Amino acid sequence: MVASSFVKIVAPGIGVALAGFAQADDVTVFAASSMTNALARIEPGFEAETGHDLTVSLAGSSALARQIRQGAPADIFISANPDWMDMLEADGLLQEGTRFDLVGNSLVLIAADAAAAPVEIGPDMDLAGLLGQGRLAMAHVDAVPAGIYGKAALDTLGQWAKVETRVVQTKNVRSALAFVALGEAPYGIVYATDAEAEKKVTVVGRFPAETHPPIVYPAARVAGRSGQAVDAFLSYLAGPAARAAFEAEGFEMAGR
Repeated sequence: MVASSFVKIVAPGIGVALAGFAQADDVTVFAASSMTNALARIEPGFEAETGHDLTVSLAGSSALARQIRQGAPADIFISANPDWMDMLEADGLLQEGTRFDLVGNSLVLIAADAAAAPVEIGPDMDLAGLLGQGRLAMAHVDAVPAGIYGKAALDTLGQWAKVETRVVQTKNVRSALAFVALGEAPYGIVYATDAEAEKKVTVVGRFPAETHPPIVYPAARVAGRSGQAVDAFLSYLAGPAARAAFEAEGFEMAGR
């Protein structure tokens, strides 16, 4: 089963407007959970402009890639890590020529305490000391992109060995964010966009880009999936309305 999907909300008057479209169709997008808020912004605009219905299923990129491998009916995949897209491409499961880099992101250290002091992210930081008796919340470090990036950053800084046994690993980055927001972990490592979306956490430090591989979200059409709605959504993703939505949520637009 896919982790979750947006509930459709149709604004007053939209139903009348859609009557003018020649043919409405459906498009299903599998997207990394860190894109939750941005795609929630994009969905109503896309539907109003094109008359097509958009369903977005959200989960960790690794889980979504596995579901696509098993035949899940995704039209478009947006991954938070190129590796999972590479895997599907190697398996011949992406439509040739449709893959492109959509957005970028950055990695931050968040705290549950609104009064938490800023942390200078570097080899000399005492992350273990900051945790005290608490845990560091991270997405799964061997499978979920945010966790993979986070572990890479901690390894680069010589911190991973000091905190490895103190890490609580979650199924996706939004779950790690929730751990901190609910006070179940004093600190966590998430994307900057996730921290922006949750007012109950405080960003105390930003990991330098050179400490981890570039955080790039590639998008592509799944092989064998076609239709007007799929074409329309891929075009919409590359347009100004989607750009504004991504930038409003703190994503960095990839060069294309």
